[in-house]
Amino acid sequence: MATNKQLLGKGIKYLTGALPLMFLGPSLIYNAFQNQGNNWHYLVLGIGILACLSSMVLIFLGLKIIMRGIFND
Repeated sequence: MATNKQLLGKGIKYLTGALPLMFLGPSLIYNAFQNQGNNWHYLVLGIGILACLSSMVLIFLGLKIIMRGIFND
């Protein structure tokens, strides 16, 4: 039962792509709520929510690919 190193590397790439989004999303959401008087409030809030959701999707896909690589499923 050998580990598929290509799938493992692909999963780690997904996780490294999600790492900046995990910090960027909440920062943008916080910034949007602090600047509610600005015209760009809803756009920044939407981008922040999209970044958070993208981070969750990338983490899920990355862990799924890593598990597939470890267990050869």
